[in-house]
Amino acid sequence: MFFDTTRPEFIADQIVSNKPDWKKFIVEENIPKNLKSLEDLSKNLWWSWNTDAINLFCSIDNELWEESGQNPIIFLQKIPLNHLEKLENDHEFLSRLEAVSSDYYHYINAVKDKKGPKVAYFSMEFGLHDSLRIYGGGLGLLAGDYLKEASDYNRDIVGIGLLYRYGYFTQIISTGGEQIVSDDPQDFNTIPAQPVRDENGNWMSISIKLPGRNLTARIWKVNVGRVELYLMDTDFEANIVQDRSITHFLYGGDEENRFKQEFLLGIGGIRVLNVLGIKPDLFHCNEGHAAFIGLERLREIIHEHNLTFQEALEVVRSSSLYTTHTPVPAGHDSFEESLVRMYMSHYPDRLKITWDQFIRLGKSNPEDKNERFSMSYLAINLSQELNGVSRLHGTVTQEMFANLWKGYTSDENYVGYVTNGVHLPTWTSGEWIDLYKNELDPDFLDKEFNREMWKKIYGVPDQVIWNLRNSQREKLILYVKERIKIAMSKRLEPPKIMMESEEKFDTNTLTIGFARRFATYKRAHLLFKDVNRLSEIVNNPERPIQFVFSGKAHPRDKAGQDLIKMIVEMSRKPEFIGSIIFLQNYDMTLAQKLVRGVDVWMNTPTRPLEASGTSGMKAIMNGALHFSILDGWWAEGYVEGAGWAVPEERIFENQEFQDELDAETIYDLLENEIAPMFYKRNKDGIPVEWIGYIKKSIAEIVPNFTTNRMFIDYEEKYYKKLYKRNVKLKKNDFQLARDISLWKRHITRSWNGLRVVSYHHPDISKEAVTIGEGYKAEVVLDLNGLSPGDIGVEVVIRNFEYENDREEHTFSMELRFDGMVNGTATFRGIITPVKPGVFEYGIRIFAKNIELPHRQDFPLVRWL
Repeated sequence: MFFDTTRPEFIADQIVSNKPDWKKFIVEENIPKNLKSLEDLSKNLWWSWNTDAINLFCSIDNELWEESGQNPIIFLQKIPLNHLEKLENDHEFLSRLEAVSSDYYHYINAVKDKKGPKVAYFSMEFGLHDSLRIYGGGLGLLAGDYLKEASDYNRDIVGIGLLYRYGYFTQIISTGGEQIVSDDPQDFNTIPAQPVRDENGNWMSISIKLPGRNLTARIWKVNVGRVELYLMDTDFEANIVQDRSITHFLYGGDEENRFKQEFLLGIGGIRVLNVLGIKPDLFHCNEGHAAFIGLERLREIIHEHNLTFQEALEVVRSSSLYTTHTPVPAGHDSFEESLVRMYMSHYPDRLKITWDQFIRLGKSNPEDKNERFSMSYLAINLSQELNGVSRLHGTVTQEMFANLWKGYTSDENYVGYVTNGVHLPTWTSGEWIDLYKNELDPDFLDKEFNREMWKKIYGVPDQVIWNLRNSQREKLILYVKERIKIAMSKRLEPPKIMMESEEKFDTNTLTIGFARRFATYKRAHLLFKDVNRLSEIVNNPERPIQFVFSGKAHPRDKAGQDLIKMIVEMSRKPEFIGSIIFLQNYDMTLAQKLVRGVDVWMNTPTRPLEASGTSGMKAIMNGALHFSILDGWWAEGYVEGAGWAVPEERIFENQEFQDELDAETIYDLLENEIAPMFYKRNKDGIPVEWIGYIKKSIAEIVPNFTTNRMFIDYEEKYYKKLYKRNVKLKKNDFQLARDISLWKRHITRSWNGLRVVSYHHPDISKEAVTIGEGYKAEVVLDLNGLSPGDIGVEVVIRNFEYENDREEHTFSMELRFDGMVNGTATFRGIITPVKPGVFEYGIRIFAKNIELPHRQDFPLVRWL
């Protein structure tokens, strides 16, 4: 049949064709009945830290497993039906499936025996596995490891976070060495998160009022062993375009979008718990992003129990812990007051307070109208407890927030610390886990904190450890070669560089890893301060060294991106081809390969800007040795003869000079200690001294830096204490909370009327102060109607160091109440110096109540 194309209706610009109306349909995998447990395994991330489960999936089709990104949900969808039918009749495979499934069901069924108070753990990111890209760095990996440990330790934890459509960016390195950001969406049909539905099959959601509209977030659930993680997602048709993008990118968008993300995490997260009927005993805020949880809890308690704001605040604080991971003020989120008002102008009314009272919760100087609203200050004001993530970081945090408690020196502040740890089963290779089971204890995973058990590593033959280290290094080198070949081919690198890189990168060469977020304070450039010296070290014919670098820089961090470019350019210089390698797109999978395969893990931060760091912990569990500045965890983890440390003392104020000194120290250690020790072999070809370092590292360092130890610390230092006090405050219709609130109001009204009638203490201009000799101190106060038990009076003595103008609190002694006369109270004590030196002293009056958890809970202070 022919058409007359000269007719008007066939003139090209008048041809009209309707669009196809495409309909979606889903073809689900059809797993044979006796393989159904594979589906159960795929939908719980327990498999990701169980070596037998991982090996089971690999054994089905290793190539397809890697092609699927080690995502069992995608993997099962891609397995051909005929392959599944073969497995159905493969008795050896079925036997292994039965063993793994049995372990899994036994593990999951123990959930009924969970112990401890129920803790809601809020975090902006969780690093659980690369099949769920809702993490960007160390904070997320720490949170993911924490949930896994809570599962293994069988503690009652529930996680709350956001489900990002794009997650954190994919990194591609261009031919010129530039970092290119690629935003690849996650397919929510293939991630280990399932919609949460009600009894009628409806997708459960929460709603939050925003200016002129409502924001709706769907609820997803991720099974992390015995622990449940609930995530919120706004990217669907119920929301306007601007609100759909709230959960597009981790830390993405402008300041307003960041505010909305944190608003959703905090306010929405509490509403998720309510919708699901989950009633936590305690609330753990992992970084300040989730600080709004306290405001929503206040609103609920005030509304449900008819408490005043101050009464409700006592209850909320007594059940809240804030963990900060950031050692510099600039790293703490803050927002303009106008932005806060735009979204939260109605909140003060709900809390029965004024706007000024509300906004003060996020400020250190309420009188400063230009001060931004700090999420960290908000978290502190709404939490009873605050901790850093290493001993050194705890001290830094005390100093950073000292302006919130002006009556106290920084080292008096209640800020504590719990040093981070890592989840051993996730980061330790199967071969090392087998060795630990065989040599330490078959149940060593249940006894990680048993230090005596770890000392059994000293009895393992050197040959066994050396063979394992060689095997792990060889796996890494082969993996790196394949990865750089693919990357170089895609960016059209010269064939000569490709061939030389592959040939020179050697399985027997001392291999050092440096991989982390590329922020300038981590000083990735330090190794390249003296290129000629570095060239001599890596190209030493008898003791060569090769370096593997990896890491992402934030898309807005130009300085971090320049560091990456510099390293890529260095790797192309003739003297460094095959000795300096940069691997693009650092993620969990690559991190696991690196920490398991390198001989040395290196870290070079500017002290004290590394809050903790965890990558080195992962490496030492795999028999690598750590080489770092004494910062973060290494400042407390370093043991002589079990790794190497660059001294912590700062010699130069000028950072450039300090960098040069630190670089020289690194070169000296590499050239004169590390490389010679690695290549010094006995007659059997074993580096005996090197293996000795490995054994000592495993025996004396590893057990102190697992999430098992970390979780125990949180329980003992914080969870038990918080739970006990919170229960006490809520008894008898919140009677104690009401009493404390009433007491605080009473003290506040009378405080300014306190009057010092007289005082006596040593006068250095008139009295010689002698060590070991007692000196009387006396203070007489007009209490203005207050009880003597409400007031504390103490002498505070500080050591004064003239050379650097630092003041350090050294001693305080409370004076005893010694009676009332005509409405005045006398406080007396005897001060006895115990060491010579130049000191400063003062007398401090403070509000005192046995029911307060610590001084800074109610920091009313007056100095004489």
